[in-house]
Amino acid sequence: QVQVVESGGGLVQSGGSLRLSCAASGTFLSIDDMGWYRQAPGEQRELVATLNSGGNTNYADSLKGRFTISRDNAKNTFYLQMNSLKPEDTAVYYCKVVADIRVGARYQYWGQGTQVTVSS
Repeated sequence: QVQVVESGGGLVQSGGSLRLSCAASGTFLSIDDMGWYRQAPGEQRELVATLNSGGNTNYADSLKGRFTISRDNAKNTFYLQMNSLKPEDTAVYYCKVVADIRVGARYQYWGQGTQVTVSS
């Protein structure tokens, strides 16, 4: 019912920037909360940043000041601007959206992930 597709990953040198996009499509009443997560090889998936419907943001402490989460409600698209990238930011980045697909039915949906590789 809801499709979530990330894009914008790639290979970048240390100190560079990337902007990830997350597009939500399908049949739903509204997108409420959304978030970016990442998973490095051999590691557990971890929170990067979240943004709720009220515009409140939450970031992993280690990423504050370098990463910025935002959304374009008209396009049902969400972004993660990543600056001053470091090799330890290398991971698969996932987008999660929480959508109301009908009144009283709220579910979360994950994208397939986009690879970010930062070379030293």
